[in-house]
Amino acid sequence: MEIKNVSVIGGGTMGNGIAHVFAMKGFIVNLVETSEQLYSRAFVTISQNLDRQVKKETIMESDKNAILKRINKVISIENIPTNSDLVIEAIFENKQAKQSIFNKLDKMLKPDTVFASNTSSISITELATSCRPEKFIGMHFMNPVPVMKLIEIIRGYSTSDETFNAIKKLSQKLDKIPVEVFDYPGFISNRILLPMINEAIFALMEGVASKDDIDAVMKLGMNHPMGPLALADFIGLDVCLAIMEVLYNGYNDSKYRPCPLLKKMVAANKLGRKTGEGFYKY
Repeated sequence: MEIKNVSVIGGGTMGNGIAHVFAMKGFIVNLVETSEQLYSRAFVTISQNLDRQVKKETIMESDKNAILKRINKVISIENIPTNSDLVIEAIFENKQAKQSIFNKLDKMLKPDTVFASNTSSISITELATSCRPEKFIGMHFMNPVPVMKLIEIIRGYSTSDETFNAIKKLSQKLDKIPVEVFDYPGFISNRILLPMINEAIFALMEGVASKDDIDAVMKLGMNHPMGPLALADFIGLDVCLAIMEVLYNGYNDSKYRPCPLLKKMVAANKLGRKTGEGFYKY
């Protein structure tokens, strides 16, 4: 199974980063968005991130131009190239929305196209019921994608060894480090990370310490590069809540219940960096 032509659905924070790294490694990338405006925003972000690499002298200006030329504009999934070898979905965390996309693509694309989701917590097995289970897999990239080395490769219940091995090999071609994970709520990264963030929010709500001091303890005492509350703002509080709800519903265990303060802030649209205010103001 050789993968040359890659389609990325969604040009947001994760999607544009995924398109960026594939184009850097010589792949033809079809970046799929729902409008010209959203596509332009994604393309400009990729270009700006490449400019940073040029400034750091990790790539040349000529490299940047060649990378951008390998990214094709696709408006609407109905126009996705039928010769795509791999489709990576990177939209918002909603199971029904993701399944709807894969169900449409299953009828449109060639039988050997591999389907992957960049979901951070939704069951790969459940997503795969909408299309081709043996050729469905999770590829959970870390943010920021061009910088972070890890990819969690998640096997669904029916993911074939051929599919898994092809995606593992592909991840290594991207200079990423693939880690095999089986399909349980939150996988590994978010099953460990989000309860820590959630507990930090509980500590803030209960008045144990200020937000600055909670973050300082984890940065200075645990050597974390970013405190959990600042990290929650970076991830997006709505995303944090969605993942905690997946964990809570998936395990039916009270230790995963989302903090009421987190719920309240999401209801108030205080989502972190993307709205200008979360636990901190930006």
